[in-house]
Amino acid sequence: MNKSPILLNIKWDGLAKKSAFEKALPDHPFLNLADGMPSEEQLADVKYAVVWKPEHGFLATLPNLEVIFSLGAGVDHVLEDKQLPNLPIVRFVDANLTGRMVEWVVLQVLMHLRHQRKYDSFQRISQWNEIFPQPAAGNLTVGIMGFGELGQASAKGLQPLGFNLCGWSRFKKSMDGVECFHGEDGLESFLAKTDILVSLLPYTSATHGILNRDLISKLSRKGPFGAPVLINAGRGGSQVEADIVACLSEGLLHGVSLDVFEAEPLPKDSPLWSFDNAIITPHMAAVSDPAALAKHVATQVTRYEAGDELEHLVDRSRGY
Repeated sequence: MNKSPILLNIKWDGLAKKSAFEKALPDHPFLNLADGMPSEEQLADVKYAVVWKPEHGFLATLPNLEVIFSLGAGVDHVLEDKQLPNLPIVRFVDANLTGRMVEWVVLQVLMHLRHQRKYDSFQRISQWNEIFPQPAAGNLTVGIMGFGELGQASAKGLQPLGFNLCGWSRFKKSMDGVECFHGEDGLESFLAKTDILVSLLPYTSATHGILNRDLISKLSRKGPFGAPVLINAGRGGSQVEADIVACLSEGLLHGVSLDVFEAEPLPKDSPLWSFDNAIITPHMAAVSDPAALAKHVATQVTRYEAGDELEHLVDRSRGY
């Protein structure tokens, strides 16, 4: 029996990903857009599309498409297509990706807690100098904004270190050892408790520009640093970089760690590069592993073809 081809729209690390998919789904032929546009006859056979930032309108031209898979954890790059067909969209959920995000979040929180960037600057000039105050983890509250799978996993990674933890989500969530807030009514109370804000928010119309001066002004200033820390590994469209720059300049932020940006790559003339208390990473907090991606898609295709329900489906009304 001939299996339907799977269309790959690979825009980074293409060869490694194509090879991983061929190993995971050897019975399915692959059409890779990186190799050129397939014929109309080939495209007519496609039931599954695995995509990252597909050209707007393209998916609507596939007459027999049945399932869309996102190559990353976020799906805003798919949902922003106004001609997107009304089909199931499966987001990438994997222990490998989750673990990488937890590593990055814990690293960034500790970098700020232990003044590591400042000590790095002392090392470069051979200066032996101790910084005060040096608070313990229990002296600060880390607030995680976007308390879904990645947010809850990050909280679990921080719990053994002794941080006070709170979480905010659009809808009600609960987790042992974490004070949870939700909705517009709970946002200000959440922010008022938070010394270190970790944003893992998806990008939607509701989160566009939410990390702005107004929100920063509502964060706690009662902590040992006298000003809050902002950490964002969610989406660049959720932050207003001009506001972040201004807050760093004015001392309204003690520091930031940013992995995502309004424009990527971050322009070389961005003021964010020049702050000693800004940690900049190139959208690598949770890099998608090719083998894990391929295994994820293979599992869902196998389920679908066996008549089982797809997992990790996107709720279009929520945007994630």
